[in-house]
Amino acid sequence: MKLALRAWAVLLLCCLISAAQAKRPPNLSLKDLKGNKQSIASLRGSIVVVNFWATWCGPCREELPMLSRLSQEYAGKKVRFVAASVDVAKDRPKVDEFLNRYSIAFDVWVGADMDTIDDAGLGNVLPITLILDEQGEIVARVQGQAREEDVRKPLEWLLSGKSGLAPPALTKRY
Repeated sequence: MKLALRAWAVLLLCCLISAAQAKRPPNLSLKDLKGNKQSIASLRGSIVVVNFWATWCGPCREELPMLSRLSQEYAGKKVRFVAASVDVAKDRPKVDEFLNRYSIAFDVWVGADMDTIDDAGLGNVLPITLILDEQGEIVARVQGQAREEDVRKPLEWLLSGKSGLAPPALTKRY
């Protein structure tokens, strides 16, 4: 009986740890376009939208301009947008070219990879968008190309002090 009780306690503890880890973003430390080291942890205190993308990803190329428009709309409301490129280092000129062509107006970091996305529990699909609260916990994830409503609903919920129904924890768009 004691052995069974211990087994259940261990199982419950593992589930609680897994649930807690699912709310944390990956320990993301990348470089901005000027080569300065940046981290998700440094953005605590702000609501953060992190988008993983690549220049070779068709849905990413459609999604980033929409996120750029939203970043301008939410400027001044304690919301930060970060695009984390998973392009390999040799393709860095393609990143700059894309950003210039579409006038992307928010922070872009380079050096992410598909393992980073997998570490966040999102598999290896692009694009991926994470929305973090002010404490740095994931409140919403979008696998595949996010629609404006997929980003706007969690942001509005967070900006309203988490009043009303919580947004879906995971949205799949592929």
